[in-house]
Amino acid sequence: MLEFNQFEALTFDCYGTLIDWETGIWEALQPILSSHSKSLPVEQALEWYSELESQAEAGEYMEYKAVLRRVLEGFGSRLGFEPSSFELDGFSTSVRVWPAFPDSPTALQALHQKYRLAILSNVDDDLFAFSQQRLQVNFDWVITAQQARSYKPSLNNFHFALNRLKLPKEKVLHVAQSLFHDIAPAKSLGLATVWVNRRGAKPGFGATPPAQALPDLEVPDLQSLAKLAL
Repeated sequence: MLEFNQFEALTFDCYGTLIDWETGIWEALQPILSSHSKSLPVEQALEWYSELESQAEAGEYMEYKAVLRRVLEGFGSRLGFEPSSFELDGFSTSVRVWPAFPDSPTALQALHQKYRLAILSNVDDDLFAFSQQRLQVNFDWVITAQQARSYKPSLNNFHFALNRLKLPKEKVLHVAQSLFHDIAPAKSLGLATVWVNRRGAKPGFGATPPAQALPDLEVPDLQSLAKLAL
């Protein structure tokens, strides 16, 4: 069991952990597919999203809005349609309306009474600003892929964050839903980790690529973490 009193800061992945990105992705994607008379089961759509997103992020750095455009173009290529410029623009900025998980604001506010909080997210600064409004917390640090010029699971993002926090690794606890983007790379650097297993009993890995990693703690949601950490 983690000794929570050793930690001064909690670093959070945002999308999938605090923001319900799978709901947001599907609500942005499904109307576009319908407009082109295409359909996919939601779990297959999320799996395709994970493949297309990770491919786009693995290349030369581009803003997340450009990643999302590339993802939608990939859906079009696979299903045989060409998204319009209007659809590409809308999908690329859909992060703005992705909903927070219901427990995220309250749990973050409670945790902030004891710990400093940081965001470590694969996103653009301007898109995260909308998410922060939904999360209702002023984070002590906001660290994005746009600032690091790379995407997790690149270790560069974690080194960049640790340099910003100016804390020893032993004082930092990383909290995330994605084994691929977060838990595995964080563990490789010696960071303690909490896996927020938001998908629970759902099959597969959803919008994240499959990965194996052993977190220090697994919880089903953020409220459960807050109860343990406070």
